[in-house]
Amino acid sequence: MAASQPTWEASMSADPEQACPIAPVVDIVFSRWTTPILWALHQYGRQRFVELERRLTTITPKVLTQRLRQLERDGLVARTYHPEVPPRVEYEITELGASLAPLFAHLAEWAATNLDAVEQSRHTYDTAQQSRPR
Repeated sequence: MAASQPTWEASMSADPEQACPIAPVVDIVFSRWTTPILWALHQYGRQRFVELERRLTTITPKVLTQRLRQLERDGLVARTYHPEVPPRVEYEITELGASLAPLFAHLAEWAATNLDAVEQSRHTYDTAQQSRPR
């Protein structure tokens, strides 16, 4: 392991809130609705608000607005305002946001390989919990 990379042992002795070096990334990228929004923008390119809303059918307009603002603030999404009549606003993934694509690809690969095992573990656990005396 390179000297500039933290080691597992070093992170174990750190302040518990700072022990995991990816915690800030998880907070940014994996908050509710962030991954579906980034995926839609990466997959389909620049889109208007209503297009995103149609793709993400269970998100409310208020929450979509909040998430897009946060993603813009984090530099993962760019917002372009076109002063026309009626005004037009478009969103697109930035280079920084697109740089997450390999991470998402690895997670998709992990999911394809392991989600059945997770479901089996949950079933085994739940069955054991139900048969436990209370």
